[in-house]
Amino acid sequence: MKKSSPYKNLLIIIILFSSVLNVNAQDRPSGRTFATRSEVIAQHGMACTSQPLATQTALDILKQGGNAIDAAIAANAVLGVTEPHVNGIGGDIFVIIYEAKTGKLHGLNGSGRSPYSLTLDEFKKRNLKYIPARGPLPVSVPGCVDGWFTMHKRFGKMTMDKILAPAISYARNGYPVADEAAGSLAGIQRTYGEFPNAVDVFNPGGRVPKRGEILKNPQLANTLEIIAKGGRDAFYNGEIAKKIDAFMKKVGGFLSYKDLADHHSDWVEPVSTNYRGYDVWELPPNGQGIAVLQMLNILEGFDFSKVTWGSPEHVHLFVEAKKLVYEDRAKYYADPEFAKVPVKELISKKYAAERRKLIDPNRAATKLKAGNPILEDGDTIYMTVADGEGNMVSLIQSNFQGYGSGMVPDGLGFMLQDRGQLFTLEEGQNNTYAPHKRPFHTIIPAFVTKDGKPYMSFGVMGGGFQPLGHTEIIMNMIDFGMNGQEAGDAPRIDHQGSSEPTGEKSEDAGEIFLESGYSYETIRELMRKGHKVGYQRPGYYGGYQSIRYDPVQKVYFGASESRKDGMAAGW
Repeated sequence: MKKSSPYKNLLIIIILFSSVLNVNAQDRPSGRTFATRSEVIAQHGMACTSQPLATQTALDILKQGGNAIDAAIAANAVLGVTEPHVNGIGGDIFVIIYEAKTGKLHGLNGSGRSPYSLTLDEFKKRNLKYIPARGPLPVSVPGCVDGWFTMHKRFGKMTMDKILAPAISYARNGYPVADEAAGSLAGIQRTYGEFPNAVDVFNPGGRVPKRGEILKNPQLANTLEIIAKGGRDAFYNGEIAKKIDAFMKKVGGFLSYKDLADHHSDWVEPVSTNYRGYDVWELPPNGQGIAVLQMLNILEGFDFSKVTWGSPEHVHLFVEAKKLVYEDRAKYYADPEFAKVPVKELISKKYAAERRKLIDPNRAATKLKAGNPILEDGDTIYMTVADGEGNMVSLIQSNFQGYGSGMVPDGLGFMLQDRGQLFTLEEGQNNTYAPHKRPFHTIIPAFVTKDGKPYMSFGVMGGGFQPLGHTEIIMNMIDFGMNGQEAGDAPRIDHQGSSEPTGEKSEDAGEIFLESGYSYETIRELMRKGHKVGYQRPGYYGGYQSIRYDPVQKVYFGASESRKDGMAAGW
């Protein structure tokens, strides 16, 4: 969704912030002027998540004999307890798994579908142009739990009751609230106060838990215990499904028992492009992963060996490529069961060459349209885990905006997602709302291989920013010679104002948002090229984790987001 700038006159603010991270410039090649940390190095296993308790849980599972898949599920379950403002069992999940035994990548689409009983006519009756972010209308089937059991059935080693035990313990006995969660919990009353149960679950007793205080969620503990004992059917066909159905009927919602009972995840083939000798892998739509591949294909045509990091040329070419790709994203990305999505053509080198011609190296583009790829001849946690056998998991999971829709079913302790907000209500589009359809999705895991061997598992959180974040990480490492931690610590580039799959249209060149660390000279030159340039606080630029692998030494290098509560650790 398009964000409005919090400031009108931002140039002075940017200049003040631009020097904050400008340290050790003489020690950093390729124009880098920012501070960074070192990667974490380990041999037997690695876990990188957005919350230290989840990272430690993953390592505990590995040490107990579980594999990377078991550890990833356990850590994700803990994150649903400790970071309910960005993920949980009321949301969806996407995963890329590298199976060491076969050397094969497996993709899992664990996103849910819209309710059977909610039609486009219902939105027309309510005179809505967009689907709201709160209430029963944006709720789609939560796919997380089925995703867990689907990946576990194929690859898991430990029993699910042992895997879910740490999350159950944290929910029942409590956990100390970390910084980011504390800030989000403070907004529950304001954002969700009108909805039943939300305040009771997340601000128990009407009190906002502060940083370091112990927060318990006994309702969620009970729900997770039911899942641990009864499996995925307990959620989609049993007691939990019945409670969700009854609650949604009570609040005038549309999600039903049948919607839950008919849900299933899908194994999908990851798709890739080669960027300067590295194969970058993403999942196909209904997610937006192929936007990364399109951007890389366009940018590959420019010689970045002659461009320094953070220069006007770097930022300009990156943003112009993004603008072209996001017009395609708005038009084509959708549920492939309902619309033709020309993935092969969109990620082809030939199509990228045609689109690249539209970039003016000296001027910001304003009016852009989606291309024709049929050439002649659509808030979050990301985490990654690796084990001693060489298996690697790239996993991303989300409720979409904040805690989700505001709909907290009676007695279950979690909020249902608001992912359905990402449909468009404009008729005749690929992503137009329809019953039992998957919405355009923002959350995307990624993987990189080199010469057929695993190189890196990584992801970047942050809604529509994620393709930009993925592309920046790849460029930082391949074009600018950074390691995994440096690539994540580098100040980021965001751009707002492109057309959206929800139906919003771009009207001008949009606005670049630069994180602190870019020079005044770069900002001034971008403005000369016709760009609007602004600044947003660090939280707007997503979060990041990665595990890089050395196949010769058989060593993992872990990296985690320095802007949030994340942690990389190995053994």
